[in-house]
Amino acid sequence: MIEEFVKIHDKFSVEMKLRFTARRKLKVSEFAVNTWIFIPSGLDINRHTYTKENFYRDIKSNIRLVTPVYLLRDIASGDQSPIIELTNSFEAMASDPSRTKIGEYEYHIKMFLSILKSSLRDEIAHIIGNDISDDTGFLIDSYCSNVKTITERYRNLRRIINTPTVGKDLLNYFLFGDEFMSNLIEQHTFKLYSALKENKLLGKKSYLSGLLQLISSEIKYKKEKGYPVIEKDDFTRNRELIIRFNLLKKYAESELFLKGKKKRDGVLVEQIYFSLAAGISMIFATTVAFSFQQTYGNFTMPFFVALVISYMLKDRIKELTRYYFAHKLGSRYFDHKTEIALNNQEIGFIKEAMDFIPNEKVPVNVLKIRDRSAILEANNRFDTEKIILYRKLVSLNRQSLDLCSKYPTAGMNDIIRLNVMNYVQKMDNPIVPLYYPDPEAGYQIVKSERIYYINLVVQLVHDGESQLRRYRVILNRKGIREIEKF
Repeated sequence: MIEEFVKIHDKFSVEMKLRFTARRKLKVSEFAVNTWIFIPSGLDINRHTYTKENFYRDIKSNIRLVTPVYLLRDIASGDQSPIIELTNSFEAMASDPSRTKIGEYEYHIKMFLSILKSSLRDEIAHIIGNDISDDTGFLIDSYCSNVKTITERYRNLRRIINTPTVGKDLLNYFLFGDEFMSNLIEQHTFKLYSALKENKLLGKKSYLSGLLQLISSEIKYKKEKGYPVIEKDDFTRNRELIIRFNLLKKYAESELFLKGKKKRDGVLVEQIYFSLAAGISMIFATTVAFSFQQTYGNFTMPFFVALVISYMLKDRIKELTRYYFAHKLGSRYFDHKTEIALNNQEIGFIKEAMDFIPNEKVPVNVLKIRDRSAILEANNRFDTEKIILYRKLVSLNRQSLDLCSKYPTAGMNDIIRLNVMNYVQKMDNPIVPLYYPDPEAGYQIVKSERIYYINLVVQLVHDGESQLRRYRVILNRKGIREIEKF
């Protein structure tokens, strides 16, 4: 199964998160994602002004394991809670701080934090989307209760490693987790509080007070432990705090990120094709030389001229044949192949390719969901939209996935960010003056916004099934304004 989530990442970046879920009973799961990017011709994006190198420079991809799914209440008190694994690793490391035990200790801290972050996010989304108003109070009380239990259980683990065998550097791993956990709870609870406050039906004061108490207790705890907190009027301190937030986040989630070794795809086949091109051109040159030699003999002017011309044509035939084979190769092979692994365990690969394609080569069903307007179709006869096809092929080995993590994992996330700075360079001014009739002055000038549309049609292929999605990115020179899903 493939799931896609498209959103604005920042002012000039579109983020597409692809979740590839590998089947449990299938040894190797394969997925294909094809994305057609329809670009207005006025932006001057084409194969001459925007090369493959430009495109891959604008694309950033992070690949990571899907976070194991746990309910918040199961983390707090369930039999399979990751805190149980955490406790065992703490005890083992304190008794025998070997390299292996230290690695296990740090690994379980990071996994616990990643699982907690995902659980908090899902729990909050569920509470906000809850349609049963009678359950709202219960859900919020349960959220607060479970969070308090989780923080208490984690913080009590400090006493296990407060031993002569555990140095300050190892204790710091625990403290990093404690600080990051507190930040997570504060930020997610603020999001829940904000969403409930805006909802008049859910935002009752009795519900909100418990959330505020939870936030206040975490801020108080951080101050007691010397962890940095947000200061209302201290810009410099808050700037440093954001850097620390990001470093803690990177540390906590590092166990889920997969390593990728990228290389060109189809290099051997490419060299074989190019060798064939050289051979074909040589056959032509040799045939001409032999023919003129038999007719005019050696050391004659006609033979000399024929020899020169044949070698001139040989080089042209070689280049044209190379171009032909390169075009054929591009349609069957990919630009890059990335072998993905975690803890030296290879779990699969990703192949990707980018090409500009003519309108005639776009499948009919893709053009149908693109749904051009009549005026755009009329203009397309003279000044066509430019179309980029970005292809991905993903292969995941189920057995390797299970071996690379001690927690159950469903598959892999591929988080793709496309920077659109190159697309906005040749846009017109974002503000356009419009004239509006006025009874007294004769007219008024009304300012309006000039926007451009970049359409994305995404095809998801898995298990013989194909699904199409369409997104429209609304942007101008100031950046991305909105993303619409159709």
